[in-house]
Parts: sequence; C-alpha cells; structure tokens
Amino acid sequence: MITTDPRPVPPEPGAVPAARELFVRTVEIDDVGDLLAALPRADPALTFSWVRRGEGVVGWGEALRIETAGADRIAAADRAWVAAVSAMTVEDGVRLPGTGPVAFGSFAFSAGSPAGGVLVVPEVVLGRREGRTWLTTVRAEGAAADELGVDELGVDELGVDELGVDDVGHARVGATARTLSPTPVTSPGEVRYADGALSAREWSAAVAGVIARIRAGEVTKVVMARDVVATAQRPLDVRHLLSRLAAGYPGCWTFSVDRLVGATPELLVRREKGLAACRVLAGTIRRTGDDADDLRRAAELARSSKDLEEHELAVASLVRALRPYCASINVPEAPFVLHLPNVMHLASDVTGVVDGALGHPSTYRTHTPGGSGPSSLALAAALHPTAAVGGTPTPAALAVLAESERMDRGRYAGPVGWIGADGDGEWGIGLRSGEIAADDPHRIRLFAGCGVVAASDPAAELAESEAKLQPMREALV
Repeated sequence: MITTDPRPVPPEPGAVPAARELFVRTVEIDDVGDLLAALPRADPALTFSWVRRGEGVVGWGEALRIETAGADRIAAADRAWVAAVSAMTVEDGVRLPGTGPVAFGSFAFSAGSPAGGVLVVPEVVLGRREGRTWLTTVRAEGAAADELGVDELGVDELGVDELGVDDVGHARVGATARTLSPTPVTSPGEVRYADGALSAREWSAAVAGVIARIRAGEVTKVVMARDVVATAQRPLDVRHLLSRLAAGYPGCWTFSVDRLVGATPELLVRREKGLAACRVLAGTIRRTGDDADDLRRAAELARSSKDLEEHELAVASLVRALRPYCASINVPEAPFVLHLPNVMHLASDVTGVVDGALGHPSTYRTHTPGGSGPSSLALAAALHPTAAVGGTPTPAALAVLAESERMDRGRYAGPVGWIGADGDGEWGIGLRSGEIAADDPHRIRLFAGCGVVAASDPAAELAESEAKLQPMREALV
C-alpha cells in the first residue's frame, strides 16, 4: 500500500510516498459480453466500475492503494500516481484509453472530511471500447504466480478459453470467448429506510433558512444535500446495484470505487489526447412518466429564470476554474435539456484544449513520455467543487452548507473515476450514489442534493431530492 499522510493536513508540496515496482500486462481478448456481468463477488471496497452504455472499465482486487487527506488530497494523489507509474513495468499491446495501468479513485467532497481520498490499482481490469475488449493484470515485483490470486479474484470466471497464468504470474488469454459463469448475484431482500442526519421536515426547514440567507445577500447559491440510510435484509452485492443502475440509467456513468456506488449523469472532466471535456448539470425538474406532460415540463425548464440562473452560475464557475489550464475553451451559448428516466436537467458540454506549456506550479506536467499538461486528476483538483455541487461564491456557499446540512458528505459529490498512466482519464461527480458502510455490509447511506437560489421553494426542493434518490432506491429492489 502507498499511503500519504493520513491526517487531514496537506502533505509538503511535491512530497510523494515511496512506490513499489509493479508489472502490468494488457492483452486483447474476444468480447466477453456485459462487463458488469463479468465481475466476481468481492468485497465492496475491492469491486470497481466505470461503465456507460456498455463501454468502460471494471476491476477487482487491489495491487496498489494510495490514500490522501486534507485540502491537497486530490493533487497529492496525482503526484503519488506519477511516482507509482514511474516504478511500473508495462506491456500494453492494445493502447486505448483505459489500457495499461489504471487507477480507480474517489475523493471526499470536503477537505476536512475523514473520508479523504483513494486511488486503487486493481489486480485485474477488464475493459471495452470501440468494439475492442482487453484484460489487464497487475502483480508486484517478485510475486509468484499463485500470489497473484487470480482464481480467488475470479479471473477464471471470465470464461475465456485457455485462460491461465504464465511464468511471470500474468493472465494468458486464448482467442475464443465462451459463456460467462460468474458467481450468482444476490439481491438485497427487504430494505428498510431511516432518516439520515435530518428528517425530511428538518431538511426543508434548513432549506428555508438558506433561502433567507441568500435573499439577505450573504450568498448567491447553495447546494443542499440530504442523506437517507437503507438497511438490507442480506449483505449488499455491489454487482446487483451496478447492474440495476446500468439498466435503468444507461446514459449515466455507473461507478463503484471503495464502497461508493452510483450512476452519475455529470462528468466533471475527461482528458483525452490533449482535450478536456466537462458536462455541467444545474437546473432540474422531475419527470411524470407522461410523454406529453414531460415535453411541456422540459419546455418550462428551458425557460425557467430560476433554473437558468442556477445553471449560468454553475457554468461560469467551471469555466473560471478550467481557463488557466486550457489554451482555448468552447462554451455553448445556451444549455440543452438532458432527459433522464427520473428527472430532466439543464446541461452544457464545455470543452477545452489542454495547454501543456502553461507551466503552473500546481500542474503535473508529464506522466509518461507521451503525456503533457495537467493530468485528468490535476484538472479535477482544479475544478472541484463546482457551483453545481457546492454553490457560489464557493467559500461562502461551502460555509453555509456545512452549517445547514449538519452532516459529513463523505465522498458524495466528490470526484470519482479513473486515471491512466499518461494522465488521461475520466472523472465524474459522485452523484446519485450511496456509500456502503465499512462495518456493516447490510447498510448503505444514500445521498441527494439540490441547488438553492433566491427563488427556491423548500417543498419543491424536497420533491427534487426525492426524485434524485430514486435511482439508488430502484437499485436496492
């Protein structure tokens, strides 16, 4: 394990932990079908996913773990990742985004949260993109073949002909895929719900208090989150949650990292081949299920002064944070309405050309000989928290929400995603999510948040929060 200072204090600038050498091999294999269906049953902390519309990466096991804390938690993880990659020996014959060394990560929303941040390199990663499928295996220097633990980790369950372990402990894969035979997925059984930090009535009252502070000019926008605790009859099987989320919300990024599970519609940042892409969501209306009524409501959302103001603040916040890292940025003139099964959002896709020549002190310029400019994780560090999940102006909004929510968000609404050896990667915002308790696999804490502005109404915000809890409630069925 690589661990930075575990206390909520930023490490010294440039300080990184010692890295152990890892051997990484990626090979192309035939299509294995549903990536999520290939996952073996494993500890929720060791089951990883980043999948959208059937493409992405999944993984299991733990070859390397990087833990960080404090205000520098994301940037410190980025520095540690650079050091870790430099100590790896890599064989990658596929060379697509998500091949070679991949670390899955999630980070606390707040600098003071004990949840901190984590990057994990799984022992096994399975990926698909552009019609190609690959398998990556990772082992430590000097590890014997049986120490890789591929049978226990479920590599044999990939159902690929001639799958075995060669003399250096890596998976050897034949050319023909056959039917998968993973461990049966377990449903949660009966699920009971209880209030989290605040009851619905208490949370609505807190929202009313925030609205009063906004109207008094103390702050412009505050994103108020609430939590609900669910307790299942049986230990939670992450694969059940992921498959339900992916089936119900295929346009979202279905993720699992270190017990945080969800399906986020919001892309904080993707960096690929020198281009940065972000999706901003702010302004929401609940769907009714009636097509004609939903079209009418979508038109209302697109004209709503309250929602347009909220969205404009979120876009402006992101662009201000992204601009120092880009040579050019493209911002849409107006948002579009993103239709999801449960809600509709005002959405804007912002893109930029990453500038590797800017030389900012906080920019980690090179991960590999082919990588330049700030990494995807460095960009995530610069962008978090956006106005879409915190508010604006940021310092004042964060102070108000800390007082009003009366809870630690943990890793809810923090960056979640993956990074590759060259710094490319995808980071979403950990929305529509829940965190499985470390001390009780039956219990999961669900979260939802709403943007509050001067024109907000507490009852409407409560209804919106219930709509945003719907994906995780459905996943627990």
